[in-house]
Amino acid sequence: MAEHDYDLIVIGAGPGGYIAAIRAAQLGLKTACVESRETLGGTCLNVGCIPSKALLHASEMFHAAQSGSLAKFGIDFSGVSLNLDQMHAEKAKAVGELTGGIEFLFKKNKVDWLKGHATFNSANSVDVAGKSYTAKNIMIATGSSVTPLPGVKIDHKVIVDSTGALALPKVPKHLVVIGGGVIGLELGSVWLRLGAQVTVVEYLDQILPGMDGEVRKEAAKIFKKQGFNIRTGTKVTGATVKGNTATLTVEPAAGGASETIEADCVLVAIGRRANTDGLALDKAGLTVNARGQIEIGHDFQTHVPGIYAVGDVCPGPMLAHKAEDEGIAAAEFVAGLTGIINHDVIPGVVYTYPEIASVGLTEEEAKEKAAASGGEVKVGKFPMMANSRAKTNRDTDGFVKVIADAKTDRVLGVHIIASIAGAMIAEACTAMEFGATSEDIAYTCHAHPTHAEALKEAAMAVTGKPIHM
Repeated sequence: MAEHDYDLIVIGAGPGGYIAAIRAAQLGLKTACVESRETLGGTCLNVGCIPSKALLHASEMFHAAQSGSLAKFGIDFSGVSLNLDQMHAEKAKAVGELTGGIEFLFKKNKVDWLKGHATFNSANSVDVAGKSYTAKNIMIATGSSVTPLPGVKIDHKVIVDSTGALALPKVPKHLVVIGGGVIGLELGSVWLRLGAQVTVVEYLDQILPGMDGEVRKEAAKIFKKQGFNIRTGTKVTGATVKGNTATLTVEPAAGGASETIEADCVLVAIGRRANTDGLALDKAGLTVNARGQIEIGHDFQTHVPGIYAVGDVCPGPMLAHKAEDEGIAAAEFVAGLTGIINHDVIPGVVYTYPEIASVGLTEEEAKEKAAASGGEVKVGKFPMMANSRAKTNRDTDGFVKVIADAKTDRVLGVHIIASIAGAMIAEACTAMEFGATSEDIAYTCHAHPTHAEALKEAAMAVTGKPIHM
C-alpha cells in the first residue's frame, strides 16, 4: 500500500495550478488538482483574461462598424446595432471551449480532479468535500481575488467588481471605474466603445501604476482622446446606492473639498489580493507575509518542506503567464529536476486599444540602478506614425522604446504602445532572455512592412541612428 494517496496535490486549477498538475503528471507523478468551481481554469479562463478579451475584441469590431471610422477605407455601414446578449453568448462559448479543453487534458494526462475547497489537516494532508487526502507534496495555487475598497460595498448590481463588469445586462449610461490600472482601463474601454460615458478615478497622479513614466503619460493622452474622463489624484471616500443610481463621494488625494459623482454603474478595480483565507494554513505550519502572500524560495518551496506555492498567492506580478511558467518550474522541482523561470523577463500587457506592453526595467528604474552602480543607460525611441504598416493601417498612436546599458549595450527594458503591442513584446522577451544587445535587434532582419520594424528602429535609435526618422 502506498504511503500517500498522491505524489502531488495541487490546490487550485487556475493558470498556475492546472499547468503544474499537467506537467507533474507528464513527469510521472501521481497527481490530483483541487478545484471548487464547476469548471477548470480559475479566474483567468472563467471570469478574467479570456472573457475580457472576448468582449474587448467584440467591442472593437462594433465600434469600428458603428463609429464610421472605416469609411476612409471605402467601407460604409448603416443601421449598425448592438446585440449585447449575443456578445455575451459568444464570450461564454469561448470560455466553455477553453475550460472544457483543460478537463480533456486532465483526463489525457491522468490528473484527478478533486472537486471542492481544500483545507489543510497537516503538512501533507488536505480535506476536500469531507474527505481526507494525503500527498508527499502539496502545491498552493489558489490565485487572487478583488481587493475591497472601504466605504464602497459591492452589491453586484450597481456597484460591481471585474466579474460583474464582464456580464452587465445593458450598457451603462455612466460607468465610473475606481482604479486606473490594467483591469479598470480594459473593462472601461469595452463599455466606452459600446456607448457608455466612462469616468476613471485614480488615487495616484497618473494612471497605470508601476509602468514606464513616458508610457503612462502617452496612454493617458490617447485614452482622453478616445473619450475617457480621467481624474487622477482623486480618492473615493464613500458610496451610496439608491434605486439604480450610485452616488460616490470623492476628494483630492492630497486632501481638500469633497464632491459627489453619480453613475448607474461603478466598477471597483483597485487591485487584487492573494487567496489564502479558508486554507487553514496554520495547520500546515504556514504563515503569510504583510501583504497576505506566501513566501517561497528559488524552488517555489515554502519554509515547510514539501509544500510549494505558485502564482498570485506568492510575491511578484499577478499575471497568468507568470503563474503558468512558475507552475511548470515548480512541478519540475517537485519531480527532482531543476525548474527554470527568469523573473526579470516577465512581460505585461494592457489590452486596451492601442495595446500597451512592457518587459524589463522602466526608464526610471534603469536610471536609478545605473546611478547606484556608477553606470548609465541609453534610450532609443521610435514613433508608430513613422512605421509603414501602422501608417497604412491608420493606427499610428504610440511608440516603441528600448532601454539599454550604455556600456554593454545589453537591453534592460522594452516598452510598446501599438495596436498589436501584446504580440510585438514577445520578440523583446526572447531577445532579453538571451542577453541581446540593442545592436543584436538592430541588425536582425525584420519583415517589411510590419509593425515589428518599429522595434528594430527603436533599437537602432539607441545609438542615435534610426533610418525612418
